[in-house]
Parts: sequence; structure tokens; C-alpha cells
Amino acid sequence: MIKNINKTRIVLVGTTHPGNIGAAARAMKTMSQDKLYLVTPKTFPSAEATARATGADDILADAKVFPSLKEAISDCDLVIGTSARTRSIPWPMVSPRECAKTISEDQYSSVAIVFGRENSGLSNEEMELCNLVLQIPTNDKYSSLNLAAAVQIICYEIYLLTGNDSEKGPVESTAALVKQDKMEMFYQHLEKCLIDIEFHDADNPRLLMHRMRRLFNRTQLEENECNILRGILSKVQEKIK
Repeated sequence: MIKNINKTRIVLVGTTHPGNIGAAARAMKTMSQDKLYLVTPKTFPSAEATARATGADDILADAKVFPSLKEAISDCDLVIGTSARTRSIPWPMVSPRECAKTISEDQYSSVAIVFGRENSGLSNEEMELCNLVLQIPTNDKYSSLNLAAAVQIICYEIYLLTGNDSEKGPVESTAALVKQDKMEMFYQHLEKCLIDIEFHDADNPRLLMHRMRRLFNRTQLEENECNILRGILSKVQEKIK
């Protein structure tokens, strides 16, 4: 589990469209990432970037701009470059989930995830500055992802391991579960109702009630749910009299 989510920086190299910078900042904000590094962006600052950020203005305001990737990652101990194409020279490859797990290791104190230009990605020289290559699995017939979408996917996987909302787990109901004695009363009521509507033959029961018990035992009814079901049974019996 990542003890310090702020050790990860998102580095965008040579971004040509300022709107993509704003959209990437928004994607970062939703996943609690706040370190945006820009390498030779074509246009920045930009009103269009601010408009696309939609509430992530603080990330744009704090963004750092560098003249080269080497300078943007100089203090990092792990650099992960993203690529949508297969390189001629084999490179250690990770998926977004594997990337998040790698980042979570305590030995890394400052991590950069590097995204290349919209039309050409990272150059071979820039890839040589990276420890790992990250590829997002996509449809083989259409492998191109929008820059902000790619940032969102990676940040999401990291977010799952940060111990934020995911650590809390699903919200558990605080409603009281039905005690066994009340469940027995429910089963008796259910069986009586099924006999009344001629769905259940008490002289030839087969396995009906056994299966009904198994069904409701799996659900672990809450008291109010049991009361609702018994109310329905009572109304059915009232209607058939």
C-alpha cells in the first residue's frame, strides 16, 4: 500500500494541445494526484487548459515547466515511460496495475510517470531515460488513447492502492439481522402461505421448503426485510380468503 501518494508525479512531454493539459489535470485531481510536470508544452499557461481543468486550477497553478525530460526527472528514483507501440529493442514492460504495485514499494521515494506527445509519443532517446515501459491494454484494432484518458487510467490504478476510499471497503449495513427464532416463524408463515395458494403440497413436499430455506439463508435477511416479506405473505393470504 502506498504510504505517500504525493511521491508520484505526472510528466507530460511536448503536449501540443493546451486542452489536453487541462483535461489531464482534471483526471489527476479526481484521483488525488497533484504533481504535474510539463516538458516543453507548445502553449502554457492557457485559458483553454484552465477551462478544460474544471476545478483543477490549483494543479495547473502549481505545475512545473522544464526544457527537457532529463531535468524534469532528475531527482526521481523510478521513471516509467508510457508507450502505445512496440519498440524494436525489448524493454521491461508493465501494465497499469503492475505499475501501481511497483510504485507502492517502499524503496521508491520519488516516481515519475511520463506521457509522450499526442501524435508520436516518447522518442527513443526519452525512453532511454525510463526504467520501465507502461502499456495500457486496448483493442488491437484501435489502440490509440486520448492523453487525459491514459492519465486517468494510470492514476486510478495508483489510487486503488493508496488506502483512500478503497481502504474503507464497502459500506456495511448497520441494520439488525433476523434472529433464528424469527426466521423459523417466517419459514412457517411462508410454508402456510404456499399451501394456501396451492403451490406447495404438504403431503408431497419434495424439496421445496429445503430450497426456500437455502435461498433465504444465503441472503441473511435484515429484520425490516423479514417484516416486509411477512407483510406480503399476510396480504396474499388475506386476498385468497
